[in-house]
Amino acid sequence: MLGGTAEARALAAELTGRGPHVVSSLAGRVSNPRLPVGEVREGGFGGPDGLARWLADERIDALVDATHPFAARMTASAAQASAMTGVPLLVLRRPGWQEGPDDRWHRVASLEEAAGRLARWGSAPDGGHHLPADRPVRVFLTTGRRSLPVFTGAAGVWLLARSVDPPEPPVPGNVHVLLDRGPYTVEGERALIRGHRLDVLVTKDSGGGMTTAKLVAARELGLPVIMVNRPPLPRGVHLVDTVEAAAAWAAQG
Repeated sequence: MLGGTAEARALAAELTGRGPHVVSSLAGRVSNPRLPVGEVREGGFGGPDGLARWLADERIDALVDATHPFAARMTASAAQASAMTGVPLLVLRRPGWQEGPDDRWHRVASLEEAAGRLARWGSAPDGGHHLPADRPVRVFLTTGRRSLPVFTGAAGVWLLARSVDPPEPPVPGNVHVLLDRGPYTVEGERALIRGHRLDVLVTKDSGGGMTTAKLVAARELGLPVIMVNRPPLPRGVHLVDTVEAAAAWAAQG
């Protein structure tokens, strides 16, 4: 199982309890990760060819991709390795978030499009969104430390960048890094938004309950949200959105 998510940990526990031997692979991009039960492998495979070799060498019967919804490269490698080896592949993805009637979401296709929209708001802060015209637009950025360089060039923007691990230095002067790990509370997110006088939230459509509090707080405080859509899945993959469905697929063997 290609893991690293709460769903992957839950599935590893479920399958291990039923008897199959589960090997969970973690990419190693987060320090001190939460580990699943069973055997754990850390580090990459060297692309689809390396994954295919590993599947063959370990005589793997089934492959589950339960990585983050934005781990597009890993999912593509899994699909290619499955096609090369004949090992059946299942993709487990939690459902994405859905906009409510009181939300002010602006969906975009990529991080770059999100940064471009911020740059436009920073140069013309009113933008129809009641953003301040007398100071930089203050942005709550929760798209992960690796995405920070995409946003640091936006003029007229100040960033509160929250991540589990620190970004690569140097960190620009218009960026304040907040190291924290969920789950978060609505009360805490509301206090964070107010305390830092934040004007807009930028996030990825990761789904799940661990980080939804920021969306609730943004709704309550009237903040616009720039929501980055998930990358498309490879064609033809078998997709489920619950741990129970994934466990049932694995049981069919």
